[in-house]
Amino acid sequence: AEKIRIEIISLSLTDSGIISDETIQQLFVECRLCNFLAEETPLSLPKPTSGQRIHYNYSSVIHVDKANNRARREYLKSMLLKPDLRSGSLRFTVVSDPPEDEQDLECEDIGFAYVSLRDIFQKQRDVIEQDIDVFDAQDDSAVIGKLQVTVEALHVLRSVDKE
Repeated sequence: AEKIRIEIISLSLTDSGIISDETIQQLFVECRLCNFLAEETPLSLPKPTSGQRIHYNYSSVIHVDKANNRARREYLKSMLLKPDLRSGSLRFTVVSDPPEDEQDLECEDIGFAYVSLRDIFQKQRDVIEQDIDVFDAQDDSAVIGKLQVTVEALHVLRSVDKE
């Protein structure tokens, strides 16, 4: 049970500029905890139209057991002790994947969403199938969509806190 389970369920966009941008066609989502690891959805899906959701239904696990993943545990421990806003979050990045016929184009970050592990611990509640705001990569005050995610981390955070 010494793990954080992350599920990337679905994505909807509300920003008309991104919806109408012809260069953005396929999207995938990357998830990162601090500098440790980046998981990404194995598929990039066609960009949703306004009011539509695309469903990734992707689930992954970050192992934080004492035996094999001490560095991740130490990170979680320090995060619970030192309240620094940016570090205590899982960061989800919505990325534009270039079309097959234009592979010379780079992947481009479209937006970011965050789930605070510290909030999960303080509220003593996992995030289950919750819509979180996706902020524009160019303007972090603008919300461009919603990402529906599950983050189950409370059990491991309690375990780390007891140490």
